[in-house]
Amino acid sequence: MLALSILAALVALGAITLGNSLRIVKQYERGVIFRLGRVNSDPKEPGMTAIVPFVDKMEKVNLQIVTMPIPAQEGITRDNVTVRVDAVIYFKVVDPRKAVVDVEDYQLAVGQVAQTSLRSIIGQSELDDLLTNRERLNQGLAIMIDSPAVDWGIHIDRVEIKDVALPETMKRSMSRQAEAERERRSRVIIADGELQASNKLAQAAEAMAHTPSALQLRLLQTIVEVAAERNSTLVLPFPVELLRFLEGNTPSSSAAAPAEEFPLSDDETPADAGGQAKASTTADLDAIVKAMSESLRLTGIMPEQERTTSDMPEQERTTSDATEQEGHLGHA
Repeated sequence: MLALSILAALVALGAITLGNSLRIVKQYERGVIFRLGRVNSDPKEPGMTAIVPFVDKMEKVNLQIVTMPIPAQEGITRDNVTVRVDAVIYFKVVDPRKAVVDVEDYQLAVGQVAQTSLRSIIGQSELDDLLTNRERLNQGLAIMIDSPAVDWGIHIDRVEIKDVALPETMKRSMSRQAEAERERRSRVIIADGELQASNKLAQAAEAMAHTPSALQLRLLQTIVEVAAERNSTLVLPFPVELLRFLEGNTPSSSAAAPAEEFPLSDDETPADAGGQAKASTTADLDAIVKAMSESLRLTGIMPEQERTTSDMPEQERTTSDATEQEGHLGHA
């Protein structure tokens, strides 16, 4: 009976010893074994590992990439702007033995180095770099953190600046600056358009100067476009060529013109010469009116009643006008 009890005790002791000697290391872990307080072997690979009970102590190290947020740090940039910057750091353990032996808490150490490096980057950079050139700053920040972390068996995978908080006064100033920049661009674009339009108009004016008939064609086209809108009032531009024609056929002075253009014969008087000049001017005006009437009739602008009146001889038009005046007087 006693022997059976001793055997049972030995079996229980063996089971406890076996349970304490077996350790399971996961795939993403490595086991660092301390034998009587000293590391005497390489880290254990994933799987089941046996250690000496009550002699060896295993400490597992995670080799996964650790994502650690860096608390927001306040600082003054090189151009004297107070900002608040936060970031995130990605790192992993590449040497489990150094990470356990050389540093007490490697995660805390990496976090403190990241905060001090972020403050240093803020002081060395300008505000525009923090807002627009973050890639270069991220690389510089990663190099600054990785320098001491290499001795701890830590590899810094990457560092990203998440946000840059600006004071409200700086935000308002930047918004005004952006608005002024957009206004400047819009004015430059408008001025460029005006310059191009003026160049095209100058070319068109030069082409019309060499070909005066083009101006007349343009005038007729404008009349057709205005008449197509069925307006009750039609504004007819007066051609510049007609003004020049009238200016060239008008006497320069009332006293000297008859003597120069219409020389008196032996049996003529100054009154007869003046009558001839007046008749000549009237004939020219009638010819101009007739030509304009013919042009308007061809373009389809003059109404039928006005066309009939313009086609009547001068005597019939005078008789018609006199009849209309008498009718108006009788009605009055």
